Amino acid sequence: MWRRVASLSPMISSSSRSLALNQAASGLKLGESFATHMINPEERASPPKEKAPFITFVLGGPGSGKGTQCEKIVETFGLQHLSAGDLLRREIAMNTKNGATILNLIKDGKIVPSEVTVKLIQKELESSDSSKFLIDGFPRTEENRVAFERIIRADPDVVLFFDCPEEEMVTRVLNRNQGRIDDNITTMKKRLKIFNALNRPVIDYYKNKGKLYTINAVGTVDDIFQHVLPIFNSFEQFKESRHVNPKSTISSSLVESSS
Repeated sequence: MWRRVASLSPMISSSSRSLALNQAASGLKLGESFATHMINPEERASPPKEKAPFITFVLGGPGSGKGTQCEKIVETFGLQHLSAGDLLRREIAMNTKNGATILNLIKDGKIVPSEVTVKLIQKELESSDSSKFLIDGFPRTEENRVAFERIIRADPDVVLFFDCPEEEMVTRVLNRNQGRIDDNITTMKKRLKIFNALNRPVIDYYKNKGKLYTINAVGTVDDIFQHVLPIFNSFEQFKESRHVNPKSTISSSLVESSS
């Protein structure tokens, strides 16, 4: 069963705490030259494929419990888990040229350009033999969303939003004895403020498109998962796939627009 990958660098963790809302807006632009350097303009969009993969986005603030629910979804329905944060950390750990540049951006408190993150996701989608993907914690911003839809040329089939009261999320993070060792009430409230400011437009967008499923994230892990089960059971490809991890080949080119 998939486990969440621990942070490889304290500098990565500290960057999001230091992120101010005005940096979020300006940082998206200042990395454009880096994105252009890393990405061949001719490769910006994937050609259409015969059958689009099933894509789920999972959103929720720190302490919402989405990480635990991602594990249960992957285990139960056989989706391949992808995390934008994990992909960036892996790129840094592999000490590639791109990884070094990503690390320098993060150390400077800058945002990694959306095109860079999406290209890493695209690479995983293309190289996998799975046809069902769960993308955890992405898109974080409207700019992330637009880049994903432009490059991958697909909408998600499902967007899960784990909705949890702020007080509950703060309590969970401070009591779970993992994650950021310097978390406190003040830093948590800042993180939640940033999350709400950046992520709410994404949530509202998919709500208006009829793709958003809001999950009441209060209760035990099993109680919350009972709200998740009917969502996937409503899709034909999941009705017979409980408790298995099927693999089906998808072509290396991505993906026919589902809009």
